[in-house]
Amino acid sequence: MQRDNVRVCVPRYLQIGKGSLNKLPEIIKILGSINSLLIVTDKQMVKFGYVKKLQEVLMKDGIKSDVFDDTVPDPTDTVVLNGINYLEKCKNDAVIGFGGGSPIDTAKAIAAMAKYSKNIQDYKPPSMFDKKGLPIIAIPTTAGTGSEVTHHAVIIDSNNNEKISCRGEGFVPICAIIDYDLTLSKPRRLTIDSAIDTLTHGIEAYVSKKATLFSDRMALDTIRLVTQNIYSVDKNPKDLKAREGLMLAATLGGLAFSNASICLVHGMSRPLGSNFKVPHGLSNAMLLPTITEFSIDHAKNRYADCSRAGKFALPEDDDDLACDKLVKGLYKINKDFEVPSMKNFGINQKNFEEELENMATDAEISGAPNLNPRVPSVNEMVDLYGQAWRAF
Repeated sequence: MQRDNVRVCVPRYLQIGKGSLNKLPEIIKILGSINSLLIVTDKQMVKFGYVKKLQEVLMKDGIKSDVFDDTVPDPTDTVVLNGINYLEKCKNDAVIGFGGGSPIDTAKAIAAMAKYSKNIQDYKPPSMFDKKGLPIIAIPTTAGTGSEVTHHAVIIDSNNNEKISCRGEGFVPICAIIDYDLTLSKPRRLTIDSAIDTLTHGIEAYVSKKATLFSDRMALDTIRLVTQNIYSVDKNPKDLKAREGLMLAATLGGLAFSNASICLVHGMSRPLGSNFKVPHGLSNAMLLPTITEFSIDHAKNRYADCSRAGKFALPEDDDDLACDKLVKGLYKINKDFEVPSMKNFGINQKNFEEELENMATDAEISGAPNLNPRVPSVNEMVDLYGQAWRAF
């Protein structure tokens, strides 16, 4: 594990807690030099009145804003370029990402590419974008991706359907508003899948080869908060304490993996998502138990810590027992929350099998598998996809 001489990337301001949205004008004034904001969001956020509420908060303090609501679940460079054109038309000098991970990632890309290269391939790893783009304010309305605090943005190249994980300090928001009030009306499936996405962030950040003392504490707290609150939210979606716990977990998880890394689950879930239109959190959930079982013997002490943090294992359980309980616990979560199998999601088996080698190759190219405790070959990843297909 990497333990010293670490550069930490975090937003300048984090406003956390119930009603935090109302503090946004105050923060904008502190930041200075922001005269007009482009709100990057989706049509559902407009339809259900969230954008109107945000604009009302801004208008009370005379802050001008425009709305770009053409984002899509898996952001593409085409959408980003359309957003840049609209930003230039409206003469906005800062960007708000408002919604789930997709609008926030789109906002990050707009803020970067508006000032620099418009070719998404120029942001492909190992390239790191550390230049200063337009100011980014992130306001998540789901408790999952953690994109509000990360230096990542995942954008699809429309020319070849490749998911590109753009990275660098230039993608870190200058401010994040963490207001769990904004998550209260989210549907069950989105809430659960987002929570398992967060759980994946915590586990992968902790077992990553790039884990640090800084990321470790946040990773374990992420795991603890998810397992402590996911059942409560499912039982009562209006449980404010549980909603707050999941929202904080998402932010901590984002800080953890952004300053450590994601690993094999994310490396394999992105090709699965882009090829078969599986939402990101759900694709992670489909793969997490199988990949944890594959990896666990190569970092037993680390996975055992994860198991104890999530109360899958007791504090006195030895590492072997704790690891066994973790794997069983992850399969149980998928069963308890009715995570669909790939087949039940609607993926055609023949099409799936035809894409196995391409997906495994794409996963390898991402670099994420190399940070996993057990680094798989392409053939092993093909086999892991097959195991996940049959797992439940």
